[in-house]
Amino acid sequence: MLDTRQRATALLIAGCFFMEMLDGTIVATAAPQMAASLGTTPSSVGLVITVYLLTLAVLIPLSGWLTARFGARRIFLTAIVLFTLASAACAASDSLGPLVAMRVLQGAGGAMMVPVGRLLVLAGAARTDIPKIMAYIVWPGLMAPVVAPLLGGLLTTYAGWHWLFLVNVPLGAVAFVVARRLVAAGPTAAPPPLDVPGVLLTCTGLGALTWAAHLVAETDTGWKAVAAVAVIAALALGAAARHLLRTAHPLVNLRTLDVASFRASVTGGSLFWIVVGSMPFLLPLLFQEVFGWSAVKSGAVVLFVFVGNIGIKPATTALLNRFGFRPLLLVSTVGLAVTVAGCALLTAATPLAVTAALVLLGGAARSLGLTCYSTIAFSEVPPERLRDANALSATANQLGAGLGVAVATVALRLGGAVTGTPSGSCAVAFCLLGAVCLAATAGALRLRPGAGDAVRSGPASKAARASAGAAVSDSRKSE
Repeated sequence: MLDTRQRATALLIAGCFFMEMLDGTIVATAAPQMAASLGTTPSSVGLVITVYLLTLAVLIPLSGWLTARFGARRIFLTAIVLFTLASAACAASDSLGPLVAMRVLQGAGGAMMVPVGRLLVLAGAARTDIPKIMAYIVWPGLMAPVVAPLLGGLLTTYAGWHWLFLVNVPLGAVAFVVARRLVAAGPTAAPPPLDVPGVLLTCTGLGALTWAAHLVAETDTGWKAVAAVAVIAALALGAAARHLLRTAHPLVNLRTLDVASFRASVTGGSLFWIVVGSMPFLLPLLFQEVFGWSAVKSGAVVLFVFVGNIGIKPATTALLNRFGFRPLLLVSTVGLAVTVAGCALLTAATPLAVTAALVLLGGAARSLGLTCYSTIAFSEVPPERLRDANALSATANQLGAGLGVAVATVALRLGGAVTGTPSGSCAVAFCLLGAVCLAATAGALRLRPGAGDAVRSGPASKAARASAGAAVSDSRKSE
């Protein structure tokens, strides 16, 4: 049972997760206004979004080593301060160059804030409390991309684009004060030396992959440039994986993937995140560009994704305890695949209630799925490997979410090539993303029936935890 401090800490991390995810998406709504104010073009403002996501992807792998070197409390508080001050500096920027530089600093704060915060609340928690902790943490991150278009539009229209960043200042100040009171300084140990080759290879690969995703999303980018950057990413990531598996003290410990439940979370969860990250981009495009709806009407219907998220959330832990991870992952991945592909059948003449119901069911499926993936990730990981697993999981999740728009853009282009119409392009894109989600279903099918049961409460929990202990023991012997 979570005590008051654990619950408050989980809510604090949830708030930080909301700020991080919101800043990754809200800027897109204000691109024309920002371009006019900064004396540049709307397409150039896309760099403001990309450098933030790129910094997150590049620096998240460092969170584990920095935590070991300086302590989780110090890094977490520093990250909040950096994110908050960089947000204020973004609002004060009067040209594109300084704004991009401040977004890099903001991304650096975000890269440390959420992974380290999650480690703080998970360390020392009972395994049966992990589902409740992750339920608190996950839903704000799901809410942010959904509310970003409407919130961004309101702030830009009635207050100015600077408030997209200024809203973080009071939120960050409150988070810092609360964190200082809640988070205690834990013991620190001398960490292994920093894996410099791992840093260079991993950061280069992740940065190139994120940049390739940005180039894909740009409609005027040639495929040669995309292919060149993608090849660099593949080579660097391949070399990084080879190095990380061979070195004694890797930056990111890929050996944690030996734990089957954690491996399923990283692989299937990344695919799931890609689909989740694509929907806040595709749905407004369908509603506004194809159906001809206003931004307000479109934003209001997209909010039903959030209604589905919140509606299923109170029942998530009870469902996990009752049915287990494998059945719920099958239901959520198939459910999201069906609702995403079902969007291909929507037309402007479809009753609004039907459209809203489909979007709501998709929101419930994605909330259930991401809570399951986030929870099962740490269900059988030994405590001494929790920091490594947390860094790898955070990196994979961020990449999945960041690649969502790029994958959706590729799907749209393929749909346009096949059908030649905007409506057909969206229909093909929704079907292709549904297929991506079914790939996650295939991974869920390979899970053993009792996977993750160590964190469940109920009559079978004692036997499940004993089984998990045996699985952990076997994993250690294989190292």
